[in-house]
Amino acid sequence: MKKYLDKSLSAQERAEALVSEMTVNEMAGQLRYDAPAIERLGIPSYNWWNEGLHGLARSGVATMFPQAIGLAATFDTELIKSVGDITSTECRAKYNEYQAYGDTDIYKGLTIWAPNINIFRDPRWGRGHETYGEDPYLTTECGKAYVKGLQGDSETLKTAACAKHMAVHSGPESLRHEFDAIASDKDIEETYFPAFEALIKDAKVESVMGAYNRVNGQAACANDLFMSKLNEWGFDGYFVSDCWAVRDFHEHHGLTGCPTESVALALKSGCDVNCGCTYQHILSALEMGLISEEDIRRACVHAMRTRIRLGMFDDSTEFDSIPYEVVACKEHKAVSLKAAEASMVLLENNGVLPLNKDVKTIAVIGPNANSRVALEGNYNGTADRYNTFLTGLQDKFEGRVIFAEGCHLYKDRCSGLAQANDRIAEAVAAAKHADVSILCLGLDATIEGEEGDTGNEFSSGDKNDLRLPASQRLLLKEVKAVGKPVIVVCAAGSSINIESDVDALIHAWYPGAEGGLALANIVLGNVSPSGKLPVTFYADTDKLPDFTDYSMKGRTYRYTTDNILYPFGYGLSYAKTQYSNLSYADNTASVTVTNTSNVDTEEVVQLYIKDYCEDAVPNYSLCGFKRISVKAGESMDVTIAMNPNAFTSVNDKGVRAVRGSKYTLYCGSHQPDELSTKLSGTECVSIEINL
Repeated sequence: MKKYLDKSLSAQERAEALVSEMTVNEMAGQLRYDAPAIERLGIPSYNWWNEGLHGLARSGVATMFPQAIGLAATFDTELIKSVGDITSTECRAKYNEYQAYGDTDIYKGLTIWAPNINIFRDPRWGRGHETYGEDPYLTTECGKAYVKGLQGDSETLKTAACAKHMAVHSGPESLRHEFDAIASDKDIEETYFPAFEALIKDAKVESVMGAYNRVNGQAACANDLFMSKLNEWGFDGYFVSDCWAVRDFHEHHGLTGCPTESVALALKSGCDVNCGCTYQHILSALEMGLISEEDIRRACVHAMRTRIRLGMFDDSTEFDSIPYEVVACKEHKAVSLKAAEASMVLLENNGVLPLNKDVKTIAVIGPNANSRVALEGNYNGTADRYNTFLTGLQDKFEGRVIFAEGCHLYKDRCSGLAQANDRIAEAVAAAKHADVSILCLGLDATIEGEEGDTGNEFSSGDKNDLRLPASQRLLLKEVKAVGKPVIVVCAAGSSINIESDVDALIHAWYPGAEGGLALANIVLGNVSPSGKLPVTFYADTDKLPDFTDYSMKGRTYRYTTDNILYPFGYGLSYAKTQYSNLSYADNTASVTVTNTSNVDTEEVVQLYIKDYCEDAVPNYSLCGFKRISVKAGESMDVTIAMNPNAFTSVNDKGVRAVRGSKYTLYCGSHQPDELSTKLSGTECVSIEINL
């Protein structure tokens, strides 16, 4: 038996044995994302590039879950772990079939480049909806859960997850190939690093991807600080560049003069696998003496170690029997529906929701009403059936549903030969003939997303502001003028200010293939809304720091006190809850939650800590959360494990330590700020803690 086939050896030993049988040319080829076969060693070709941000992506049909920002809005790590587990199950099921047909194309492997754990620093960033929001602790816990779901708990990796994009990366998209993000030692340690550290230390994530931009002068894919931290944290997976990011070294950043120099900088720094084409120049770099055979060998061992951990060189694995029939099965779709219901955030409600039995006719209006794209987000798979907002309401509502498109998503007309605003009259007529209008507005990933993936008048996928497109602002104005109740459902991956008072406002994110059913269940009162904002909704971008400013000052709920439309952690419910008996011991908080209403609900219990030392964040930090189910009239005791770093602060040198002696611990269904209290009509409870 070949040594690398011996399962009694460690993955490191097997990888070293396998690579020792390769020529330098063969080793170099394995560092490309589209690695060729080595037939004499029985190594098939392999494409490292696969996606699974919220369900298996870009590989045909799969269960489509809410976009990552929507998953974060659930504040439910067990649910997010289930989403990761289902994603990896369907990935294995399709991989088994692809292997049987000899199909090793892109998006068909077991190395999934997710989750995106960048901090959603600025609401203009188009890719923000790929993340778990603005808070380091929420991002950490969601990311850990997703990685554990993807990778499983067996000796063989179910799939290999990837923490991306290390680490100070959040736009602008239009500048990402040449941009240098300047961040302080304090912000890096306090905000940008925690999720990466935890995913490596606690979740044992198999891969880390570098970003396009520079950070404090050095390329993110060849950054001394980043690579030293990976070693310090005990990372033993493979490091991969973002796609064509190494090419940016010489073409845009000016760090090197040619592809061979870029190869040397990336490879010697610790970038093992190149998504792109620059590593085709590895042998040239070797001939020029810019790299050594050992540099190539080390990276190749890292790459083959991951493939060994995935069981690719074993006779069989426990995942080989996962049948194709699990893909988009009924059970998986039920989890997608649950996630969509738990993700939607009720921001306003004057009592119109849930709809009462007197409502006989509803008008469903708007460019996102019957849009499949508004359900998808980006980095998405293909659903075998889409439940749009319109079809969900048509299926669930027992009365009449009138539909009108109302307007184009962002253009001034729907038909090219028509006059401007060609669908407004139809929308007004629909509203007049209904008891209530459900106006489905917002964005989709064609105008809010990654550079290169968008085709519109905006900024390479980034948003110029937080307003609805002009076509939708006019539609909202005209439908409101009818004088009947208006419920706005906003599909968007980030903060939107609709600039209008309406009877109810639901932020639906990009809720996945079951989004329409989820919306119908909430609107009709079958489910009480329970999502919470994982980002601050600001009122005006003009009052934000410059988009290119990576300092946290004036950003997120931990640092800003003004320009807030809806706070982080906020979301209304049909139920009313009260909190009492808050206590603390051994980094665990306990509290009593009482549902004082006649409505069963799910509740997100949130813990925030205020540190009074001079190095602490100005406001307070989320330090614990738990989603619970509490029935009407029920009172229950809840215990919540707190962030191990809850009592620490980070000084200007980037050193984290316990410095304070006095703290306030808050607990409630939202932040302890005045605006959350006013909007929700409920207060947090608090206790003082002295260390």
